[in-house]
Amino acid sequence: MPDTILIVDDEPGVRTLLRTGLEAEGFSVVEAGNGAEAESQLAAQPISLLTLDLKLGGEDGLKLARDLRAKRNTPIVMITGKGDPIDRVVGLELGADDYIAKPFLMREVVARVRAVLRRYQAGDPGMALEPAACDGSRHAFEGWTMDTRRREVVMPDGTPCDLTTAEFNLLQILVQRPGRVLSRDELMDLLKGHDWTPMDRSIDGLVARLRKKIEPGNERPQLVKTVRGVGYVFAGTVKRV
Repeated sequence: MPDTILIVDDEPGVRTLLRTGLEAEGFSVVEAGNGAEAESQLAAQPISLLTLDLKLGGEDGLKLARDLRAKRNTPIVMITGKGDPIDRVVGLELGADDYIAKPFLMREVVARVRAVLRRYQAGDPGMALEPAACDGSRHAFEGWTMDTRRREVVMPDGTPCDLTTAEFNLLQILVQRPGRVLSRDELMDLLKGHDWTPMDRSIDGLVARLRKKIEPGNERPQLVKTVRGVGYVFAGTVKRV
């Protein structure tokens, strides 16, 4: 059964272009011109991935991405005409899996959609996160609790875990993308939006320091696992609380 892609864009011409290109590559495609239509499509059938315009008419695509991330694990590829790097960073921080600027090449869109679908290993992408009424700032995993709003991490025994700014930011990125294999380049790119400018390969040292704090003495990490030749993946079970 083909993956179903939801195109969310207020420009009919862009939706037609994306639909034609994606269907030609074997994807099933549905469309939405605004947030309400997107929610309706998500409720009507399983969606494997959605493309989302950052500026959605009178609506804010970033707000829609934030709302979706609070309720669902569906992968998001932002396709937008806004080229400011800060928009890209904010979009990725809100949970987008990739970002493509208009005008785009259809071949690039297809390649990026396929790459995100391959990386996405978090189970049913359309499943709702529990509880539905959460504000998205608290995450629980393997007895740990992380509050991204207060920037606090609490160990299973109730003791606060002392993390540096960079360590907290890295853990936040991983916890918000459970089961997704993230390359070193992707992690460094995401961390640049957190007031940290890593040098090439320094991400390995940061991961090692984080592991020492969340899995001390464990020679075979069970939370932040290495994917040889690619990068890292957060293997813990995460719930919004």
